[in-house]
Amino acid sequence: MRAIRVASAALLGLTALTFTAPSAFAGDGDDHNITPFGFSVQPSTITAGGRLSLLLKRDGGCNGTVRISSGVFDTVTIPSGRSSATATIDRDARQGAVHEVTFVCDGVSGHTNITIGTGTGTGTGTGRSDDLSPLQVPVQQGVRAGVGGSVGGFDVKEIGLGAALVGGSVGVAWYMSRRCGASDDA
Repeated sequence: MRAIRVASAALLGLTALTFTAPSAFAGDGDDHNITPFGFSVQPSTITAGGRLSLLLKRDGGCNGTVRISSGVFDTVTIPSGRSSATATIDRDARQGAVHEVTFVCDGVSGHTNITIGTGTGTGTGTGRSDDLSPLQVPVQQGVRAGVGGSVGGFDVKEIGLGAALVGGSVGVAWYMSRRCGASDDA
């Protein structure tokens, strides 16, 4: 009878652990845009007629020409060996609209969004052609390796639910073992 009690307690503990695991893997949906190369646009909010910097970090995952397209600028290519280009946003782009920018390299694509802000011009100046600053590539920083899930912080609801499930399964296992023990003694 002792083996049945131990097996049922182990099964309840495993069940509680199984129900807490999906919350560890649940994300906000941003991981569906993983590519072997890095990419970004600057600025992410730009005015109609402004110049958008298209930045690429190849990291060995993109060897060919990169094709970048969106509904608010003409298709741009970054040739092999280069890591940046610029695009001019259409002057008739609607303010407040969000547009997808697609980077395609070696058959792999990644997407990011830009927002059309208010005004006209470069997004930071008066809109005159002499306000256009040269492309400034940001300083690349290393990844935040080794911090695991602690980057996003703690979710008190998930921790509480996990603790309640584990505590409940331990409590039920203890109750069942005490109840079965009392019936064995009778």
